Amino acid sequence: MIRPLFLVTVGLVGMLALAACDRSNEGASVSINADGGNVLGAINGETGEMKIDVPGFQGSVKLPKIRIDTGNFDLNGVRLYPGSSIRNLNIVGDDKNGGLRVAFASPATPTIVRDWFADRLGKVGYQVHSEGPNLIGTTDENKPFRLELAPDGADKATGTIVISG
Repeated sequence: MIRPLFLVTVGLVGMLALAACDRSNEGASVSINADGGNVLGAINGETGEMKIDVPGFQGSVKLPKIRIDTGNFDLNGVRLYPGSSIRNLNIVGDDKNGGLRVAFASPATPTIVRDWFADRLGKVGYQVHSEGPNLIGTTDENKPFRLELAPDGADKATGTIVISG
């Protein structure tokens, strides 16, 4: 299990670093956790530092800050609301549990973002329902899904997508 996780960790972190390089002040933080919740790989969105800590290899390197936006992320073909950007991406996986947690910012109100997601996710097999400004339900693979939204000023929202294993 460790060897495949190492390859996934190095591959994903490296791919994100190369594919989404951006020298702006906004950067996304990325972490990959496994082996009982231990962080195997991470990119600090504020500093651009990438760390890898797996059996047999440990190191860090400073990279340009990365920005992950709607073109870099999707759930079964459903991208983030247009103009959104990811602040944090946390991937968790081990023999017992797995999951994804994505924190993002959107240039629309929570209600607009929620309704936009509800329409598109329903078309790709997610079973979701509104609960206030949030969406609750399951993915097309029957895994727990939650989209939590909050206002961020008059016409913006912050959100968190959580998919549990």
